[in-house]
Amino acid sequence: MKRRDFFKSFSSVALLGALPSIVKSKDQKPEYNWKMVTTWPKNFPGLGTGAQYLADTIQKLSGGRIKVTVYGAGELVPAFEIFDAVSNGVAELGHGSAYYWKGKNDTFQFFSTVPFGMSSNEMNAWLYKGGGMELWEQAYSDFNLIPTAAGNTGVQMGGWFNKEINSIQDLKGLKMRIPGLGGEVLRRAGGTPVNLPGGELFTALKTGTIDATEWVSPYNDLAFGLHKAAKYYYYPGWHEPGTTLECFINKEKFLELPEDLKQIVLGASKIANLDMLCEFISRNNDALHILQNKHKVDIRPYPKEVLKELYEISGNVVKELSLKNDFAKEVYNSYTSFQEKTKAWNEISIKSYLNI
Repeated sequence: MKRRDFFKSFSSVALLGALPSIVKSKDQKPEYNWKMVTTWPKNFPGLGTGAQYLADTIQKLSGGRIKVTVYGAGELVPAFEIFDAVSNGVAELGHGSAYYWKGKNDTFQFFSTVPFGMSSNEMNAWLYKGGGMELWEQAYSDFNLIPTAAGNTGVQMGGWFNKEINSIQDLKGLKMRIPGLGGEVLRRAGGTPVNLPGGELFTALKTGTIDATEWVSPYNDLAFGLHKAAKYYYYPGWHEPGTTLECFINKEKFLELPEDLKQIVLGASKIANLDMLCEFISRNNDALHILQNKHKVDIRPYPKEVLKELYEISGNVVKELSLKNDFAKEVYNSYTSFQEKTKAWNEISIKSYLNI
């Protein structure tokens, strides 16, 4: 009964966003003018447009009482400074992914993605129903921020390379743009992880500043033209199996809102979370076809031996992270126990079905 009532309520919210005759956002003067800073180029497909979709949804569902202006990376603050900008009240909202802020707290990375970790559906289930969101809120509370899940890319690609990867030895000395825990795994495999915002990837790869890069998946990678800067496209994205995108909110500004607008902001984030995942699943199909058939990209699987060794390294990296402090251990235990519980069901449901 509770589930049925939830979906009835959720459907009403979705319907509200689709009926301009009900939501008169253009006719009502905004009560709150908010700014959203992002780590993405303005209106970049999937990520930048996902941020804009969230801003538009907040405005529609609030009946125009909240107007959100979106700024791309570098327009108001640099891409990797948006966390501090929102924390300090320069902007009310930030759109990025939690692993970008590992310098603040290594534990943040669990709320983005973990190498060989949970898929998008599992991440959403952990966050919304498995205690993950409560831990995430606790993690960000020291920074005057409230986090929300506001998108997911699904499983990503392994990356673009200008040399073949036939063994773990081929990763040694490799300069690769790869953030988060995946970057630490590469480091221990002998490579050099580099953290660059998306807008700098093509030039860095083309000029040889980096030897390889991962970004997202065919939809986003095609938009950046990465096929023009590298020869080999490897899969799967072992480092990012279901990456959660976030919208974090300045806590003081959020608490100033009346209760109905608080719920609208949080509800809009859930709607945006679902919308982005659907968009990536849909658009990746078309983009993959273009890369394969029009641009003749050499798409290859990572050798099993390479994945096996990366898996072993990943386990050590994540385990060591859990030993840093009591909170890291709590998050690690919550994440890994939830992932372990999903295995039995996945074996007889999605995995069994796909194997057919």
